Amino acid sequence: MSDSRILSTRTRPTHHPSDALLVGYGAGCLCEGLSLAVALHLLHCPDCRAALAAVDAVGGALLEECPPDPLERLTLADTLACLDRLPEAAPPPRAGGAGERAAPGLPWPLRPYVAGSLETAPWRRLAPGVERVRLLRGARGGATHLLRVTPGTAVPHHGHAGLELTVVLSGSFTDERGRYAAGDMAEADGDVRHRPVADPDAACLCLLATDAPLRFTGLLGRLLRPFLGL
Repeated sequence: MSDSRILSTRTRPTHHPSDALLVGYGAGCLCEGLSLAVALHLLHCPDCRAALAAVDAVGGALLEECPPDPLERLTLADTLACLDRLPEAAPPPRAGGAGERAAPGLPWPLRPYVAGSLETAPWRRLAPGVERVRLLRGARGGATHLLRVTPGTAVPHHGHAGLELTVVLSGSFTDERGRYAAGDMAEADGDVRHRPVADPDAACLCLLATDAPLRFTGLLGRLLRPFLGL
């Protein structure tokens, strides 16, 4: 699959992040993997970009109405001393030691995480017809992956210990809640159990981000759980 075909469709997404998720993204409250997923959807969705701009405008107006708090007087030496005590910022994580060469054909939010091209990324076979590239590992057992699923192949049935965001980059998949095509976001929490199946016309490439481990409910999923890393 050519990198240039990722998110190339001009149709607008029909599945969007919740209002709460957009507010969390705008406030900077989401973990890195979930933020990456929302950024990929926003890249393709003018409706959610407009909604996010409205959220930012409301937040700015509320801040302007807050009375200012008095600040204690600090000398230049005090300020420099505070800066010296700040920990050095860590560079953003990259996939598998990707180095400084990012994949130029990918959507820009993904470029810091994938080296070279999509085809030269370190794909790992998880199950027949399912491959993944791990991009991030979360602090609470969550993770962020690229998943590539061959046409007609199902991901094992599973539930969620936290939040799962799936953004379709190319192709499409269907689960118990509907069909998701390029640009769509599937948002699932602990109340959702599903079995996504790649549609038969093309392979499905998506970004999957979680903030807690998945809970596989089928026998195959439980057997594969130690190897899936999802």
